[in-house]
Amino acid sequence: MNSQKNSRSSFSGKIGFVLSAAGASVGLGNIWRFPYLAAKYGGGIFLLIYIVLALTFGYTMIVAESALGRMTQKSPVGAFESFGKKKWISFGGWINAIIPVLIVPYYSVIGGWVIKYLVEYIRGNGDRLAEDGYFSQFISDGRSTELCFVVFCLFTLTIIFAGVRNGVERVSKLMMPVLVVLSVIIAIYSVTRPGAISGVTYFLVPNPENFSWMTVVAAMGQMFYSLSIAMGILITFGSYMKKDTSIEGSTKNVEIFDTAIAIMAGLMIIPAVFAFSGGDPDTLQAGPALMFITIPKVFENMGLGTFVGILFFLLVLFAAVTSSIALTESAVSTIQDELGWHRRKATILIGIIMIALGTLSSLGYGPLASVRLLGMQFLDFFDFLTNSVMMPIAALMICLLVTKVVGIDRMEEEILHGEGTFRRKKIFIVMIKYLCPLFTLIILASSVANAFGWIAM
Repeated sequence: MNSQKNSRSSFSGKIGFVLSAAGASVGLGNIWRFPYLAAKYGGGIFLLIYIVLALTFGYTMIVAESALGRMTQKSPVGAFESFGKKKWISFGGWINAIIPVLIVPYYSVIGGWVIKYLVEYIRGNGDRLAEDGYFSQFISDGRSTELCFVVFCLFTLTIIFAGVRNGVERVSKLMMPVLVVLSVIIAIYSVTRPGAISGVTYFLVPNPENFSWMTVVAAMGQMFYSLSIAMGILITFGSYMKKDTSIEGSTKNVEIFDTAIAIMAGLMIIPAVFAFSGGDPDTLQAGPALMFITIPKVFENMGLGTFVGILFFLLVLFAAVTSSIALTESAVSTIQDELGWHRRKATILIGIIMIALGTLSSLGYGPLASVRLLGMQFLDFFDFLTNSVMMPIAALMICLLVTKVVGIDRMEEEILHGEGTFRRKKIFIVMIKYLCPLFTLIILASSVANAFGWIAM
């Protein structure tokens, strides 16, 4: 085991960790989920609350997970069990490890949908994508969705095969700057459309009259998922982090990167939809359908629809890929650590699981549409299970491990490697001891209640 530990892969430095962690954070949740939640829950006031939560709750969880990973030099299961073999500790490690294994298959299905739309825009078929019923027809075609899904999976697995530095880090260093440039170009185009300025104002200017308790809950949930908290990713990436890399400094950069892309996504989508709908924010509340149904209609109406459509779905594809490789890397790392397998063998196993579970989600709107779990199609069920149930529990386990077992002093000692001072120590202590556990329970309760129709979010 020692030899395995000593030969563990690592990022080349701070920039490798930051871009890889930011790549994990910047995904489909930023591009389509953030804008429609912002539109639904008050625009500017939602954005303000989100930023506050990202700088407190988000900061604390990123620091805690990264420090645990670097301290132990292990992926989630090993990291937790380094501090004892009690059942609840082992449970905390395994639930953090299993989450990415369950997320990446259905996430790859959506990534396949993105590939389909990008290819159609490149072929000049943007007008077809804007037609009523196109998306429903596409996802009900099992053969087409499965092909796109498998292509996305193979692309992700190829990157993972290449390793941490040559695969994960290199691709993140390439894709993340391109993603930023594309988001800026599309945002500028969007906000300069006739009638778009009202959307910009709604999104950026906080209006206290739009505040509600559900605004806080929704912002909390979005921040939670957007920053890749409790997915095993940050623990795994922390284990690849060198001792002289600043955890606090890296966390600040990830926060800035993630929040900036979320804001850019809002500026890409909200003003454009406002201009398209004549200022009706309800048009934005299409949920997941926003990206595949509403947005193509908007682009078709804006002029230069094909060109903007190519840029937008290329951006979305890059965001999806950077997140999928982070999820897959976390799963592969766990297999390597727990079974002692070589990277190639572990990647093949995860690839088989991805294809098997993802196929259920891929065919869930077509040939398997009649099969439901808790009244949900496969993709919706896996999304509910991981996001609404497992992730809040996993985050709570991290909080308990830090406060009840590891201790704040030991965490501070690890964080101070590569740091002069622990700048936000007071915030970290208050959040990890009291507020983060409370927030995770609120997210768990509200998400489950919403899924079963007990409350409306």
